[in-house]
Amino acid sequence: MKVRVTVGVLIAALAVYFVLLTGRAVALLQTGEVVGILLGVGVLILPLLGVWLVYSNLRFGWETEKMARELDADGLLPDVSHLPRRPSGRVDRDAADSWFEERRAEVEASPEDWRAWFRLAYAYDVAGDRGRARETMRKAIELHA
Repeated sequence: MKVRVTVGVLIAALAVYFVLLTGRAVALLQTGEVVGILLGVGVLILPLLGVWLVYSNLRFGWETEKMARELDADGLLPDVSHLPRRPSGRVDRDAADSWFEERRAEVEASPEDWRAWFRLAYAYDVAGDRGRARETMRKAIELHA
């Protein structure tokens, strides 16, 4: 629940920022000067880009959460509680790598199964590779749709 509130507050702050930025863009466009118009168009692109980024990240989160609920209902949600941990709380690197290899084998065995891709994305995250985790989760979302 805390995360949802934080996200809501951040989106509200971004909305205010986007409105203010759009106002500046309109003011620049109204100058009638070539430089002002070009700057206004450039500044107007920023809120549009921001809205798209916020929406795409929210959609990613919604879809990931939806798939996690489905996996949990089927009893297939990844569980790493049995893996040894370092003093920092992170999963031991060798154990994470071994668990990752098992998830990769699942994907190779069933490349069209979104559940296998979801678990592989989770394995990437546990191994500390956030970039690949997001890319792999996008593949899971694509297959789930």
